[in-house]
Amino acid sequence: MIRDVNIEDRPRERLRRQGAMSLSNQELLAILLRTGTKEESVLILANRVLSVFERLHHLKDATIEEMVAIRGIGEVKAIQLLAAIELGRRLAQKHSDEKYTIRSPQDAAAYLMPDMTSLNQEHFVVLFLNVKNQIIHRQTIFIGSLNASIVHPREIFREAVKRSAASIICAHNHRATRSQLKRLRMLSERQVDK
Repeated sequence: MIRDVNIEDRPRERLRRQGAMSLSNQELLAILLRTGTKEESVLILANRVLSVFERLHHLKDATIEEMVAIRGIGEVKAIQLLAAIELGRRLAQKHSDEKYTIRSPQDAAAYLMPDMTSLNQEHFVVLFLNVKNQIIHRQTIFIGSLNASIVHPREIFREAVKRSAASIICAHNHRATRSQLKRLRMLSERQVDK
């Protein structure tokens, strides 16, 4: 149990003394979870969550149902974790309040890819630009099925007129399956080996 851990070695106290950067993923997760169960400490519970999702990165795609399926995680803890994950995702977005200028297709990709690469369904997103090619609005026009998105031009142009956009950029993602990602990873590793 956490009460058996020396008070100076407990995650909250270590964070206070040494800062968040000094804590392991397990300790940070334990702080968010706050308590364990009657039988297990919060550190063991945090470790179980990490082992179920294999890597910390996979937590970003977790659902409430997947979380509550973990012994010791109820709906409240699942919601707390998902809220913290979403806050982290929003903080990681490097889009500032300043207008982001699109000068090339690479700029548009750099702006959109951090959000779109982890989506589980196809999304059709439109960037609305002013005359200086600065983004004035971003909107997901349509969310499709696992492998298709159907968009009517009327939806795009209605929003463009409403926003007085000088130009638009349309983008959509292709959801990659785990096997496709694994194949892509293997191919890229082969390229690095050469």
